[in-house]
Amino acid sequence: MRAANVGDYRALAKARLPHFLFEYVDGGSYDEVTLGRNVEDLRSVALRQRVLRDVSTIDLTKELFGRRWAMPVGLGPVGLAGLYARRGEVQAARAAGAANMPFALSTVGGCSLSEVAASGHVPWYQLYFVKDRGFVADMIATAKDAGCSALILTVDLAVAGSRYRDARAAGGGVRRMVELLSRPHWLWDVGINGKPHSLGNLERIVGSHAPLADFQAWIRANFDPSVSWKDVEWVRGQWDGPLILKGILDPDDVRQAAESGANAVVVSNHGGRQLDGVLSTARALPAIAEAIGGRMPLLADGGVRSGLDVVRMLALGADFVLLGRAWAYALAAAGQAGVAHVLKLIEAEMRVAMALTGCTRIDQIGSDLLAGTGPRPRDRP
Repeated sequence: MRAANVGDYRALAKARLPHFLFEYVDGGSYDEVTLGRNVEDLRSVALRQRVLRDVSTIDLTKELFGRRWAMPVGLGPVGLAGLYARRGEVQAARAAGAANMPFALSTVGGCSLSEVAASGHVPWYQLYFVKDRGFVADMIATAKDAGCSALILTVDLAVAGSRYRDARAAGGGVRRMVELLSRPHWLWDVGINGKPHSLGNLERIVGSHAPLADFQAWIRANFDPSVSWKDVEWVRGQWDGPLILKGILDPDDVRQAAESGANAVVVSNHGGRQLDGVLSTARALPAIAEAIGGRMPLLADGGVRSGLDVVRMLALGADFVLLGRAWAYALAAAGQAGVAHVLKLIEAEMRVAMALTGCTRIDQIGSDLLAGTGPRPRDRP
């Protein structure tokens, strides 16, 4: 099948990945209500079609943190992406770099920060708090030394959500071997030739044989439920570049984020993988945009499957949009070429959506593009 959209790449990823890995990237928490809402609520956002506007020239570029990007889209952090294709995060970073878009490397990625930085496109670094604060401080210093231009602090994983799909897919021995043998292309490309298999950034505290087969158990044992706003201020004191808090879903928390010294936030529910039943990003975004009133950039993720969805997020109040599963599916299906193709699809779909809503620049996309009634974000200054 020739992939024409993100949904096609999802089908290809399902056919290529071992079952347990596909369930990890595709699943959410509990009954996956929020996972579904992220997609459906964003899909239901209606835009105003405008006609007879000169849309012969469309500029998708967007400045963020002192750099002008090709469009207001980046590759958000996805755990274990190094196992979706051979040295997966390196391949994704190269695709993002070629497209002039940011790439965010997860703390729990399969490739280390130093390996990805050596790819030629230094990533943003996404940091989780673990109980060993010395390690956290060391990772901040490593990100500085690597030249990372932004630090993303994920704040919605003090404890891991209950992920039923992961529990059902867990297993070892004969069952795991059958799953691997049923995917010979992945087994040869990643399982055999993609070594070493580890949580690259965590090797110093968990060793070179990190428990990938029991990943969620490791999170429960090592992530820190005592994290508070004081810890954000502690990170702020050690990091002098842009600090982004990821996992904000409430207007009160975005105000607190601004007071804690953050430079931006990602409006996110962790892709529906944490507290099930909370608002979708599309539903939460307008109130957060109004609460912050343009005082800091708003990034958003959750349910974005097309360039049209990117335009919808911008109309709801986002300044920049992060892809998650969209690029992970493409990486699993076709490696760097798949990610590059998805980014081209997103760009082409954005151009169509902007032309048919009468917009020629990103800063023209605002709440006046929304059709119908409902909560509206404050227009950008």
